Amino acid sequence: MVVRVSRIVIAAACLVWLAGCETTSTSDNPFARLAGASGKTADAGASDRVAFEVATAQTFTGTGYDLVTMFDCLHDMGDPVAAARRVRESLAPDGTWLLVEPAAGDAVEDNLNPVSRLYYNGSLFLCVPNALSQTGGYALGAQAGEAAIREVAAEAGFTRFRQAARTAFNLVYEIRP
Repeated sequence: MVVRVSRIVIAAACLVWLAGCETTSTSDNPFARLAGASGKTADAGASDRVAFEVATAQTFTGTGYDLVTMFDCLHDMGDPVAAARRVRESLAPDGTWLLVEPAAGDAVEDNLNPVSRLYYNGSLFLCVPNALSQTGGYALGAQAGEAAIREVAAEAGFTRFRQAARTAFNLVYEIRP
């Protein structure tokens, strides 16, 4: 299995799983997180199967991945469609994009709960300004529900999209070519 992991701090348990994969590549920004993860990978004896690079979601390298993951980051990107296109280009024909995003409904009234109120505040001061400050100048908005994420995936060329899991805090999507 060839796996790409994006935007995750790699813990020891994750490294045990990664060490069993044929090849694993990880990209993140900034470099400091990758430096720490690289050291943990060496400690776990998986350096021959795990590679790290500093890259954006639009510029990471590699193709033929069976699995690409993103955790709590698509809504922060200035050009989420370009990021989704790059994921699509990097996947094997039967590959999967596992996307985890904050739990959000498509309508404001779907988000009138304590968690969403917290997310709206964080988004107002962090997520939306961050997205607008990046190349692309596009933001998914304060709370990107399933419809917005599905639209990004479709525009990037994905044809299969499903919500695989949901918690009070996150939505997990399985997206395929």
